[in-house]
Parts: sequence; structure tokens; C-alpha cells
Amino acid sequence: MSTLTTLVRAGLAAALAATAVVTGATASAAAPTDDPAATGPHVVLSQAGNYPSEQQRDGVFSLSWASVGTEDLMGPTHFTVDLPPGVTTSGAMFYSMPPDYTFTEHVSSDGRHLEAVLLGNRAPGRSDFMKIALHANGTGPITGAITALVANADDQDPTGHLSTHVFGGDQPAPALPAAPRVDAVDTATGPGAGGTPVTLSGSGLAGAMVLFDGVPAPGSCTDTACTVTTPGGSGTAGITVAGPSGSTDAPADFTYTGAAPPLPPVPSSLHLTPNGSGPDGAELIIVGYDLAGGTVAFDGDPAVHYSCGPQLCTATAPPADGPGPFDVTVTTAGGTSAPVPFTYPS
Repeated sequence: MSTLTTLVRAGLAAALAATAVVTGATASAAAPTDDPAATGPHVVLSQAGNYPSEQQRDGVFSLSWASVGTEDLMGPTHFTVDLPPGVTTSGAMFYSMPPDYTFTEHVSSDGRHLEAVLLGNRAPGRSDFMKIALHANGTGPITGAITALVANADDQDPTGHLSTHVFGGDQPAPALPAAPRVDAVDTATGPGAGGTPVTLSGSGLAGAMVLFDGVPAPGSCTDTACTVTTPGGSGTAGITVAGPSGSTDAPADFTYTGAAPPLPPVPSSLHLTPNGSGPDGAELIIVGYDLAGGTVAFDGDPAVHYSCGPQLCTATAPPADGPGPFDVTVTTAGGTSAPVPFTYPS
């Protein structure tokens, strides 16, 4: 397992995206930018970089994604990267500033499968990327493909959810998985602390993420099964599988027994910094503690756009008739922060 989050300035994204491809062919489906019927949240993938070759066995590429829909991309977004035989990685470095998110990633023991989850909201027009170092074992030509997939439970448009790089260029590119279907869940109950192994069987599950009442469950999926470990919870939790080609609910819920896990601390020590203004309203950076996954409100009204990491939130204030002051709060499962006054810039 490898978990590594590195923060650098987003300006590196342009440089990496411009890096030349030295072998094979890279393909990413285009976003439906001219379709007036394409509404709602939508994310698209692309990749570029210096891939390993017969002459150069080490390489690096960037996997980029952009929110291109008409609504914010909310909640957890899931990524998978599968590498061909003989090509491995030790993990990803994620680049995005400011750190208004939580990013986790896991690499399989053979180094050929990477899964990552970004917990943070992305307004239309925002993009991020992670950088993945590769090594090709042995000598000779490299065959096969790098397959990257993305999934978000609210994004039901599969366009752009697959990005591939085919080594050699004379092989068919991998196809997008079919829409997910769950036929059975093997375990129905477990302790509120979490940690219960659960297997879901069905079809079209490759590249999917399993959610228990919206909370991602650690694990991985093949085309026919997802093996995960439950997060903590209480009561009855619905199970959703979010895949690159859509989302579906499992035919059975999961019931937590015993004590629920302790709540996180209440968000605290907010400090507000104006960060300019946009078409919707004033933009803020909110610094504090225990903010991860929070929602931001101004006098009780939700921010137009917001995203929260452990110690920082970004937010766009809703339009207002006057300068304020307005009480800004951050709310998580642990509670609501003490209000901090904010006055719109003149």
C-alpha cells in the first residue's frame, strides 16, 4: 500500500499536459461541450506524458480530470489505473492548490492497479491531476495498455470517463465497462465501527466505487465482483455502486449493529481570507480545523460553490443585497463551527 499526497502549485499541470508521448497512442473521449441536453455534474479524464519504451524503461505520465458539467461535481470521485503486464508503479502524487479536499490512494501488491478517491467538490471549469511514475521490467517491446477510469455517483454521462494509452499502437484500445448491475450482497450486518468484509456480485463493476450511505468503502472491483470493507456507520445504510458507466443501488441494504463510531470533532478556529470575486459572488478561503467534508453557509444559506479539506475550505458566497456582515459557518458530521462574520468586499 502506498498513500502519498503532495501539494504543489497547479501551474505544473500545463507543463505536464504538454509533455510529448514517446510511444504508442493515447486516447480520451471528448466531453459533450456542444450538447445543450448535457446537464448536471460531469467529469472527463485525459492523460499525457513520457511513457516507458523499449529504449527507456522508466517514465511518468499525468492523469488529469476536469469538471465540465453545468453543476458542481460533489462528493467522492473515484479513479482506477490499470497497467499492462510488466509495467508497475509505486503510487501517485496528487497536485492541487489550495488543499480543499482529501485524497487517498492505494496500489496493489503487484504494482499494476491503482485506486484513488478525491473527496472534494469541483465547480465547473476546475481541473486537477495526479502524476504517476512507471517502470517497465525486463527488456524488449512493451505491449498492452494503460487504462484509466473515473466514476462519481452523480455523474451519469459516461462520455470521457475512460482514458487509455496503448503501447505499440497496433492493438485495440480497452472499452468502457458496461453499466453496473448488482445481483447479490453476501453480508447484511456488521458492527457500527466498520471493518466488515462485504462482497457484491453482478456485472459491469470494473472501475466502480462502493458507497455505504454515500461513504466510500475501501476495496476494489472486478467486472463481476466488488470486495470491500465497510466504513463506520449506524442504522440501515443503502449501498450504491458508482461506476464509469453509471450508478446502481444494491438489492439489499446493510444494517449496522452495536455502537456507532465516535463523531469527528466540531469544526473550529475559522479564519476567513477574501480571495477575489467571481460571477456568483465573493470568493473566500476558510482556514481552521476538522473541516474535511464540510458544507459552508452564509447566514444559513449554502455557499454557491464550496469544498473542504481537513484544514481549509474554499467557498463562493451567495449573492447578497448588501455588504453584510454575514455569519460564516462550516458544518460536518461533528457539528457546526462557531460563526465568523464576513463583509462583502466593496
